[in-house]
Amino acid sequence: MEQSTESSLKQSVIFSHKVAQLSKALWKSVEKDWQSWIKPFDLNINEHHILWIAYHQDGASISDIAKYGVMHVSTAFNFSKKLEDRGLLLFSKKENDKRNTYVQLTEEGKALFLQTLECYQPDTYGVFQGALPIKGLYGKFPEFSEIMSILRHIYGNEFIDMFEETLQKFDESFYEEDGQLQSTTKEKEYVTEGV
Repeated sequence: MEQSTESSLKQSVIFSHKVAQLSKALWKSVEKDWQSWIKPFDLNINEHHILWIAYHQDGASISDIAKYGVMHVSTAFNFSKKLEDRGLLLFSKKENDKRNTYVQLTEEGKALFLQTLECYQPDTYGVFQGALPIKGLYGKFPEFSEIMSILRHIYGNEFIDMFEETLQKFDESFYEEDGQLQSTTKEKEYVTEGV
């Protein structure tokens, strides 16, 4: 019995270190590339992530932004306030829910978010470039099913469901033309409805 406990502890340390080291290395690359991508728009990663969430969740609460953006509620609120000050977000309360604060993109916020997507250049994104050999070998990009299973157990089904829903909405909301992303609703007038 003592042997299996010792082995289990050892395996736990090795697994935890492996996840920590690989996650840190992956995040370092993602962070550098994401910051370079959005720098011309005078945005930081938290602000861009908030715009992304608000775009796909029409009328997202600050709590939802914190949860799905994997940030503290005060971080979500403070960066949302900065976006509001720039005229990119609107704050509101629901008639039936005065406790929560909701945000919605302004027309300017939506336009800026779409502009960031139009300026995305895959050849400057290290993680994308690093995944190309896998796509070449298997014909598809990694699907991260094991990582998603781990995160489902940490953050719950709602987190993963929201993640998958956001990817599906993105897929339905954009198409590629001449190497550029185009919004399927670009010609339609963006109407801000009360949340």
